[in-house]
Amino acid sequence: MNIKRNPGMDLNLDWIESIQVNKSAIERRAATLGTRRSVKKQHQAAWLLKAITLIDLTTLAGDDTEMRVKRLCAKAKNPIRHDLAKALDVADMQLTTGAICVYHDMLETAAKALAGSGIHLAAVSTGFPAGLSPFHLKVQEIEESVKAGADEIDIVITRKHVFAENWQALYDEVKAYREACGDAHLKTILSTGEISTLRNVAKASMVCMMAGADFIKTSTGKESVNATLPVSLTMIRQIREYQERTGYKVGYKPAGGISKAKEALVYLSMMKEELGDEWLQPELFRFGASSLLGDIERQLEHHITGHYSAAHRHAMG
Repeated sequence: MNIKRNPGMDLNLDWIESIQVNKSAIERRAATLGTRRSVKKQHQAAWLLKAITLIDLTTLAGDDTEMRVKRLCAKAKNPIRHDLAKALDVADMQLTTGAICVYHDMLETAAKALAGSGIHLAAVSTGFPAGLSPFHLKVQEIEESVKAGADEIDIVITRKHVFAENWQALYDEVKAYREACGDAHLKTILSTGEISTLRNVAKASMVCMMAGADFIKTSTGKESVNATLPVSLTMIRQIREYQERTGYKVGYKPAGGISKAKEALVYLSMMKEELGDEWLQPELFRFGASSLLGDIERQLEHHITGHYSAAHRHAMG
């Protein structure tokens, strides 16, 4: 499906200031997610296979090596064991994850490993995870990563702009990052665990979309609190509002702490109920995860055999 890219718009401070969030209503709605109906048997397997195609398979460790990244890329190209794919009758589907996400230093290795696969290559940038590098170096880092083969850039915003409610500064920053990306898609990380209020999460989400973000993303995965359902509901309702007002669809990426297949199903259900089936595609929804795929593979094996295998049989690398 061809999605028209969000071009952004002028910063509308009246719109930003009018944003309100009913925290108790959001929390009540979040508490119902995953409880009203469960997905069973064949339907669950199909949803889990869909979840695989939405994963940004990620390694962002200080001790990353070329060999680890090569193994991760091999896993992205063949995300479930051949015997499981055959038993599920999906061996001919050429199933892959949505993307591989790495630090800049590993882009060359990943680009070679993914060549011809159609899998997106994402780089974290702008002084990830703290985002406290000098601004000109952040812009340069984006440009260097695009040159090195990244077609998606995950940036971190400057949190102090949100704390100070300096929406013009946040807008200008993200707009500059979008320009530095060129044709590469921009995913803006809000670090929602550090922003503190849902209203600020909502406002920061909208400012980033106005500045041209292709995706808004919860977390770096390095914070003490990462993706949560109340935060996710807050962000995707801003996505819906933006789409209703401008006609442009923006993607959503929860990241950090989503490691179980059951959690992935809750997020998929939330996206379907809040935004519709069209958001259940890699162009508009991703999971930022490193261990989620292993648990999905375990659940698929259980679906086929009726038994759970040891987690080490589904290692990422």
